[in-house]
Amino acid sequence: MNFQRQVALITGGTSGIGRATAHVFAREGAKVVIAARNAERGEQVVDELRKLGGESFFVATDVSNEVEALVRKTVERFGRLDYAVNNAAAFTGAFLLTADFTEEEFDHTMAVDLKGV
Repeated sequence: MNFQRQVALITGGTSGIGRATAHVFAREGAKVVIAARNAERGEQVVDELRKLGGESFFVATDVSNEVEALVRKTVERFGRLDYAVNNAAAFTGAFLLTADFTEEEFDHTMAVDLKGV
């Protein structure tokens, strides 16, 4: 695929599937916005993408409550948004039965996994 002049926003882009997806978009010519909570890892991924010849920047983001600001920063920087890879996920209580979640764990998981998208 050719993503020249396209803009991709990837939440949870600092590791695993998000990071790998960011690499593919960058190799194919897209401008890539990495969004996650860990700034150090975010800047590492941005450096990796730039070494691939991509244009990228990092936005420290908690998708449970900062999605509108993230999209606004993306459009301010690159003038558009073509793709959103909603990859961020909460791991709070990930291996528990839903009935065993605390209310706080349940609310956080819903805010990140559903509301964040």
